[in-house]
Amino acid sequence: MVTLFELWLPILVSAVFVFIASSIIHMALPIHKNDYDKLPDEDRLLSAMRDAKVGRGDYFFPFACHKDLNSEETKKKFSLGPVGFITVRPNGPPAMGKALVQWFLLTIFMGVLVGYVTGVTCGPGTDYLRIFRISGAVAFIGYVASVPSESIWKGTKWSSTFKMMFDGAIYALVTAGVFGWLWPS
Repeated sequence: MVTLFELWLPILVSAVFVFIASSIIHMALPIHKNDYDKLPDEDRLLSAMRDAKVGRGDYFFPFACHKDLNSEETKKKFSLGPVGFITVRPNGPPAMGKALVQWFLLTIFMGVLVGYVTGVTCGPGTDYLRIFRISGAVAFIGYVASVPSESIWKGTKWSSTFKMMFDGAIYALVTAGVFGWLWPS
């Protein structure tokens, strides 16, 4: 067994490398360029949302309680459309600094989870390939497994979901490589 304290270096280095990989994927490569579409007549829709005082939150439309889903009125609203989810963020420019800090903290958390599982299943001096396989599998589960729920439940385009899953697979490979490289001997 290897303790988390002994794994501080692979945890931190994997977080840094995943952060760098994600920055390259999202800023230098065009892979995510078409993930979002512009609303038609955006100015009018935004004005209507401001007039309605739509605040920060997650919204489902047309809204209906579970018990009302079979009513004729609700069925008609769904038939007429549009049907969707909207997340409304706080007003002002996106807080990239805050989001990047939160993302980095998440990569550290992922490293801790990977370190914990790999540490309880492998001892010091375990060969690179075994560490790579175990830490890669745990990182893959963490970075990829929940992504399809966005398409399943919220209707996110599957093309965007598959790209995010591809990103997660890269993050898992980076994490596995770092843990294999820096595993205590």
